Amino acid sequence: MAKSIMIQGTASNAGKSLLCAGLCRIFAQDGYKVAPFKSQNMALNSAITAEGLEMGRAQVVQAQAAGVAPVADMNPILLKPTSNVGSQVIVGGVPRGTMGAVEYYRYKKQLWPDVLAAYQRLDAAYDIIVMEGAGSPAEINLREDDFVNMGLAQRTNTPVLLCGDIDRGGVFASLYGTVKLLEEDEQALIRGLLINKFRGDPEILRPGLKQLEDLTGKPVLGVVPMLDVDIDDEDSLSTRLDRERRVGLIDIAVVRLPRLSNFTDFNPLERLEQVTLRYVRDPRELGNPDLIILPGTKNTMDDLRWLRESGMEAKILQHAERGGAVVGICGGYQMLGREVSDPDHVEGGGTLRGMGLLPQRTVFLGEKTRTQVTGSFTAGSGIFRAMKGVPFTGYEIHMGETTLESGASPILSLENQNGEGKTDGLAAGNVWGCYIHGIFDRGECAAALINCLMTARGLSPEAAAVDWADYQQQQYDKLADGLRSALDLDRIYRILNREE
Repeated sequence: MAKSIMIQGTASNAGKSLLCAGLCRIFAQDGYKVAPFKSQNMALNSAITAEGLEMGRAQVVQAQAAGVAPVADMNPILLKPTSNVGSQVIVGGVPRGTMGAVEYYRYKKQLWPDVLAAYQRLDAAYDIIVMEGAGSPAEINLREDDFVNMGLAQRTNTPVLLCGDIDRGGVFASLYGTVKLLEEDEQALIRGLLINKFRGDPEILRPGLKQLEDLTGKPVLGVVPMLDVDIDDEDSLSTRLDRERRVGLIDIAVVRLPRLSNFTDFNPLERLEQVTLRYVRDPRELGNPDLIILPGTKNTMDDLRWLRESGMEAKILQHAERGGAVVGICGGYQMLGREVSDPDHVEGGGTLRGMGLLPQRTVFLGEKTRTQVTGSFTAGSGIFRAMKGVPFTGYEIHMGETTLESGASPILSLENQNGEGKTDGLAAGNVWGCYIHGIFDRGECAAALINCLMTARGLSPEAAAVDWADYQQQQYDKLADGLRSALDLDRIYRILNREE
C-alpha cells in the first residue's frame, strides 16, 4: 500500500498544483515511486496518455515531475467547460457527455466508485501518492458528496497540508477561516499550514506565524517564496497570459479565445530568445505581428462567433490578405476553413461560415479523437516551404472531422499510438493548420517555424532547437530545490509516515 499526503488550498490558484509537482519531484529524487492524484479537475488544458485517454494537464506535469508515465487514474474525472454553466464530463479518460452545473452536481455522487477504483489502482502500484484538492475545502455549500477535498481525505485517511497565497493578501485570515469553517473531524486531518508565493524576508512573518499556529493549533511547515520556475500552467487563471514579455525579433500573437484550451502548445515557442509571444483579446492589441496563431478551443462555433463579433476576424483576414502568416491548431484549424457544421448538436447545433483561409470543411461528431502521434511535414507552403521534412510529436483531442476540398493536399504524415498511419493538416500560401497539440514541443519543429519567419523578414535563421522535455526536467529540479529550502521536509516525512 502507498502512503499518501494531500495539498489543499484556501482558494483556486493558491499554488496547489505547483506544490504537488514539487513534492512529486522531491519524493522521486529521494528514491520513491510516486503518483499524483486529483480526483476531479476542471481545466481546458488536457493531454492524451499512451493508452489514448484524456486527463488534466496539471496531473501530466506532476507525473513528469515524478518521472512516471501519466495514466488516466491520476485524474479520474476531468470537467472541460463548454459554456459558463456547462462542462464536458470525462471519466477515466473517456467523455460521458456534457452537463450543466446543477445536473452534474446531482450526478457526481454516482462517480464515487470511479474515484475510489482509480485511487486503489495507484495505491497498489506506487510508494507515495501526492493528492491535490480543488478550490477550497471550506466551500461549505459543496460539502455534500465531496470527493476532491476533505471527503476524499477522510475516505483514504490522508493527512492534509493547507496552503494559502500570500501574494493576494489576507493569507492569515484565509488560512484561519478555512480551518475554522471545517468540521472538527476535518480539521483533525490538517497536519500543517503552508504559506505560498512570498516576496521578501520571511523573518518579518515570524510574529504572525506564531499567532496563526496558536489560533489554529496547526504548525506552519514552510514559507515558500515566489519561485522563478517555468512550469506548464493550468488554464484561464494563468498569469502567463497577461504578463509582460521580453522583446524579440519575431512577434507572435496568440488570439486569446474565450474558451481557449491547451495554450501550453505555445510555451516552447516562448522559450526561444528570438520570440516575443503575447496573448491578445482585443483587435486593437493585434498590431502587425509576424505570425498570428489561432489556438485550440473547447467550443469552436461560439469562439468563431466571438472572432466575428469582436472584429478580430476582420483583422486576421486583413493580415492574411497582406501576406501575413497565420497558423491554426485544432479548433483554430477548424475556424480557418470554409465551414463548420454541427448536425448532432455537439456544440449547440447549426452551421457557420468559416474564415475561408483554407479549403476545408469541418463537421462535428459525437465521437472524440484521442491519440498520441509522431510524424513529419510532407509539404510546406509560402514562407513555410522549409518546414517540409521537419519532424514532430504531439497528440489529438477533438470532436470534429475535417474534409479537404478537391485538389487540396495534407501537409502532415503521422502515425498514431497504435502504429496506424494517416495524414493531417492543410496549407494555402502563408496559412496552415492542423489538429496536432504539442506540435512545437519537439525542438526541431519550433526552431523551423521561427527560422521560416526570420527568413521572411530578411533575417538570418538562427533559432536553435531547444528540447522542451529536457527543459521541463530542469525546471522540475529547480522547483524541488526551491521547496527543499523552504519546507520542513523532515516533519512532512513524519506526517507522511503517520508518525505525527
